[in-house]
Amino acid sequence: MRVKRIVANISAGQIGAAKRFYGDVLGLEILMDHGWITTYGNESSAHVQISFATAGGSGTPMPDLSIEVDDIEAAYAKMSASEFAIEYGPVDEPWGVRRFFVRDPFGKLVNILAHL
Repeated sequence: MRVKRIVANISAGQIGAAKRFYGDVLGLEILMDHGWITTYGNESSAHVQISFATAGGSGTPMPDLSIEVDDIEAAYAKMSASEFAIEYGPVDEPWGVRRFFVRDPFGKLVNILAHL
């Protein structure tokens, strides 16, 4: 047996609010939509990972989600232009990532990162 996929499930009263943040700004595709659940992703790449931590690193709170992108500056510019609340960074961390924290429409703290 092997795990094929891990999906973060976020409770949301208005799931349509996810489209602007996860679809329009981050560019994720709708992979499944049943009306009561919508799954965003990228068909071309999916990695099975799950992290457990006691803190967010560098004195930050623990983020609810971490999303790796290929261009952190572009992601930051799009989030800033879309007026989502940036709460940390962008900053180069000592463990080799550049990242920033932003709040999604549901109040979740999202760690957007790129490896240096």
